[in-house]
Amino acid sequence: MKRFLQNISLDTLGISASFICAVHCAVLPLFFSSLPLFGLDVLRNKIFEYSMIGLAGIIGCFALYHGYKKHHHKKLPLIVFVSGFILLAGKEIFLSFELILLAPAALFIITAHILNFRFCQKNKSLSH
Repeated sequence: MKRFLQNISLDTLGISASFICAVHCAVLPLFFSSLPLFGLDVLRNKIFEYSMIGLAGIIGCFALYHGYKKHHHKKLPLIVFVSGFILLAGKEIFLSFELILLAPAALFIITAHILNFRFCQKNKSLSH
């Protein structure tokens, strides 16, 4: 298990979690808009929403802190991630702006992981 975890990039995991969250928030309503008719309200399940936000936050914080501390010492990925996370949390607070805030939030979080991944890779190639 330890070897498996060493081979997984936390940034890839973070990008995947952010992408899944974006798909859940953007695409799922198109396909499952009839679920409330059957008593299934997956789209507005606050436990699921908060779990996805928490998962994105935990993975993001861990991956970006690790990249910052161990590899590149650049604050840009952290700033972009925090900006995206603020927008993500804001969409839960300001529900009337949910659709407006979702896309930039997901893009910022994914961009932060991509920047972190690239900075880590660049640092690894310079150290070898």
